[in-house]
Amino acid sequence: MINIDKKSVSKKDYIDVRFFYENVKNRFQINLISDESGLSRKIFDQNLHRPGLALAGFVELFSYNRVQIVGNTEMRFLAHLDEKGRYEAFSKLFEFQIPCIILTDNNSPFKEMLELANKYNIPLFSTSLSTTKSTFLIGDFLDDQFAPRVSIHGSFVDVYGVGILFVGKSGIGKSEVALDLVERGHRLVADDIIILTKKGENILMGSGTELVKHFMEIRGLGFLNIEKVFGIRAIRYQKRLEVIVELENWVEGHEYTRTGLDDDTFGILEVDIPYIKLPIIPGKNITVISEVIALQYLLKHYGYDSAKIFTTSIASKIREKTSKLERGVNYFEHDFE
Repeated sequence: MINIDKKSVSKKDYIDVRFFYENVKNRFQINLISDESGLSRKIFDQNLHRPGLALAGFVELFSYNRVQIVGNTEMRFLAHLDEKGRYEAFSKLFEFQIPCIILTDNNSPFKEMLELANKYNIPLFSTSLSTTKSTFLIGDFLDDQFAPRVSIHGSFVDVYGVGILFVGKSGIGKSEVALDLVERGHRLVADDIIILTKKGENILMGSGTELVKHFMEIRGLGFLNIEKVFGIRAIRYQKRLEVIVELENWVEGHEYTRTGLDDDTFGILEVDIPYIKLPIIPGKNITVISEVIALQYLLKHYGYDSAKIFTTSIASKIREKTSKLERGVNYFEHDFE
């Protein structure tokens, strides 16, 4: 069984605003409109906040430690205040340790807002996107940054669109199976160290490390750059984990699944992933079996379970109380191949 060290599970405590800005400015059309003095501020929460009540003076429940989204509603409220009223509203707001403020819908900041943002070193951004879309996209980015993640040793391959993670003891042949699959046209996500990140309630996304990327170690051969050897079509930077295949040496007398009726799963970060233990013996084509595992997964995903249908057919014959086996073809026509 797979062993996951608790020390390999991690979660970010914070990200700084500079990191946030550099990663979202092109993705979400975000521009910095204040100076850069506050980019070292830290974001500790993946949730966003609309500071409407805080601008109106009610700050008892102000979630100031979150990224603040200011949309049309807040801007229209501020437009109804005179210059002194806006200055007081912003002064009360900027006394808190706000990570940053984002103006949506191409709204331009009031001069009082920009002046105080620079004074208190609070980054002020703008985007052309609507408030609803900005909230969704930025919220998804922050959810990803603060999501729990775990590192696992194995080989992760996209086989027919199904993310299969091969695990097993060192030297069992995980990388060799992955290499064979790549040679057959499938795509390597990562080898050796796989970082799995929990997205939402039941999705695990996997990728390699920044250091290793798409390099692979083959014992007796050395390191291979899969992208350079096989081309861009042979790699992926990310993939959802859908099946875990544990490779192990054949153990005489060990009970292995023969019917496929038992749907075993393995839990990673509280997400249950289909789990298959695959014994290795001489002459067994693990690569082809891996392809069939992917195809079987797709069939089940679309509602067809081979094992259950076969078992139902056998049970039907038993109920009919017939032991006579009929051939599968009723009549051999003039085709004697």
